[in-house]
Amino acid sequence: MKKKLVSLLVAGTALIAGCDKGSAPANGTAPAASSSSVVVDKADAVAVVNGQYIAKSTLADLEKEIAVRGQGQTFPKEKLIEELVQRQLLIQDALQKKLDQSPEVVDQLESARNTLLTQADLQNYLKTNPVTDADLKAEYDSKVGGSNATEYKASQILVKDEAEAKKLIADLDKGAKFADLANKHSLDAKESQNGGELGWFAAGQMVEPFSEAVAKLEKGKYSKEPVKTQFGYHIILREDSRAQTPPPFDAVKEQFKPQLERKKVKKMVEEMRKQAKVEILVPLTEDKPAAAEPAPVAEDKPAAVEEAGTAKPAEPAKAEAAPAKHHDTIPVKPEHKDKKEDKKGDKK
Repeated sequence: MKKKLVSLLVAGTALIAGCDKGSAPANGTAPAASSSSVVVDKADAVAVVNGQYIAKSTLADLEKEIAVRGQGQTFPKEKLIEELVQRQLLIQDALQKKLDQSPEVVDQLESARNTLLTQADLQNYLKTNPVTDADLKAEYDSKVGGSNATEYKASQILVKDEAEAKKLIADLDKGAKFADLANKHSLDAKESQNGGELGWFAAGQMVEPFSEAVAKLEKGKYSKEPVKTQFGYHIILREDSRAQTPPPFDAVKEQFKPQLERKKVKKMVEEMRKQAKVEILVPLTEDKPAAAEPAPVAEDKPAAVEEAGTAKPAEPAKAEAAPAKHHDTIPVKPEHKDKKEDKKGDKK
């Protein structure tokens, strides 16, 4: 398919400028400017529009922006320059009409300025307080290597309440088969259709109460007490364990960097908040109106059930992630493990 660069005059909006209202560019940088007032020499410009220079650096910024947003796409230089020329014509027209003085534009400019200053402060903090290799190594050891270098193979029965879990444990004590009970009672559809099998996983891939319980169990034993997590009550059968061969630190260390940067930023902002004098001027709670009577539900129309899927990545702060669904306890397959074993029993 032939690549096209949509003109501002045709599309009526900045083509790849990331100027969507209320959103910031995906890479955290500002859209490339259309001109630079500091350019006073033609040698530093790519074009001049009614006496206003367009800097070479502006063209370079636009090329980088397109490469990021377009996943490596490139466009002919003449089309990019024409894009910047059209932007500059629109800017000049807007200034001539004094649109920059309209209340709406003034508010938007102030909002954009505040966003850029916020980003600049965070970037400056990370530049002066970078995540070190020692930080990355500590995170690597806690999540991949070190004492966590063990993989477990287990099955589970997940139910909603403790009483049901205890009853199922009693059934297991009487000789019931774990897989049969999992297929019949487990809430997690994916595992319940396969005897509750979870396949191989590292302890760090599970929520903490679950991973702790698996580590304490002996091979071939199931939990005698229900294990409570945010997903419900688990009965866990530890089938096997093996030494994990983690990927080399240098091969995966960059994967830990974004999370550690978020932690650093969060801690920095929390410290600033503690030291700041802040007065909240609006009520933080509102009187809620009386609850309306629930609308009748037709008996012949069952409520829709959300299909199990993969949870989205966590947001940058602690407790920043929304509560995960119970199927999120299924471990993600470690990339380094034996492919033969994966095909045999592992699940996403």
